[in-house]
Amino acid sequence: MSDFDAKARDWDKNQRYIIRSEAVAEALLHMIPVHDGMKAMEYGSGTALLSFVLKDKFAEITLMDNSREMTQVTVEKIAENHIVNMTPLFFDLENQDFDGRFDIIYSQMVMHHVNDIDAMLVKFHSLLNPGGYLAIADLYTEDGSFHGEGFGGHLGFDADELVNKIKVIGFENVKLQQCYLIEKTENDGTGKEYPVFMLTGLKS
Repeated sequence: MSDFDAKARDWDKNQRYIIRSEAVAEALLHMIPVHDGMKAMEYGSGTALLSFVLKDKFAEITLMDNSREMTQVTVEKIAENHIVNMTPLFFDLENQDFDGRFDIIYSQMVMHHVNDIDAMLVKFHSLLNPGGYLAIADLYTEDGSFHGEGFGGHLGFDADELVNKIKVIGFENVKLQQCYLIEKTENDGTGKEYPVFMLTGLKS
């Protein structure tokens, strides 16, 4: 069982995750001209906290995650709330090809767990319809203290470098802004802040 599988049942009990999702959703709606009828995918959806905030904004939402337990929790939440436009999908996009097309793909706090960022950005571009949008919320570069020792992912991102990456792939009208500030208490009792950016781009 993965770390995310183990945490799935208690994920929604963390009020900070809920508040963060609301802030990310607000930034997304501010930066992207969302309209009725759009078909969306949340990549690394977890328990779909972000998509639950956005569920009335899109015609369809595919909730893709490679954690079986996170996906199962999402299945149960959708059934309990009688939601008809959200579809959970247990799928490993890093290692599998997906046949689908979307008008918007979004993620929050997921990309720093992805091994090959360039390859994933190319996949996102290929999965978007012309005129579709990409929206990524993640950490600015940090010193490794966010996850602590043993974390094998990326220590946040140089946001300007990420902007250049998606421009090279073919995204236009690229926008970047800070959308949230995570506050954590370190082991020594001191507080530390980790800013989160929202990066958006248009597939022409």
